[in-house]
Amino acid sequence: MTPLVDVMLVLVVIFIITAPLLVSAVKVDLPTTPAAVGLKAPRFLTLTIDPIGQTSINDRLLDTQALSVALRQAAEQHSDTELRLRADATVPYGRVVEVMGLAHQAGLHRIGFVAEPLRSVK
Repeated sequence: MTPLVDVMLVLVVIFIITAPLLVSAVKVDLPTTPAAVGLKAPRFLTLTIDPIGQTSINDRLLDTQALSVALRQAAEQHSDTELRLRADATVPYGRVVEVMGLAHQAGLHRIGFVAEPLRSVK
C-alpha cells in the first residue's frame, strides 16, 4: 500500500509542475484579410435587480407584468437568447428565483449570473 501512495504523490507533483506549462500560449500578430469572417456574438439581455427588488432590462425599468411580456417577446424572437442576471448582493433569494421563474416560463432557458471578481488587497 505504501509504494502505491508514493507513486500517487509523485504523479501529483508532476501534474502540479506541468499544468502551468500546458496553459501558456504563444502570442502572435495575425495577418488581416477581407476574407476573414467574425464570429457572431450570442444574443443576450441584461436583466438587473436593484437593492429594493426592482427589475430592468437593458437599463429600462419594468414592473413584473412588463418584465414577463418583455422576456416572452425576446424568447419568441430568438429562442437561444441568453439572460445575464445582475442581482444586487442584498436582494432576497426569493426575488431572484421569482425572476428566474418568469424567464423560464417565457422560454428563456439560458441564464448567466454576473458577478464582480474578487479584488486582492495589497
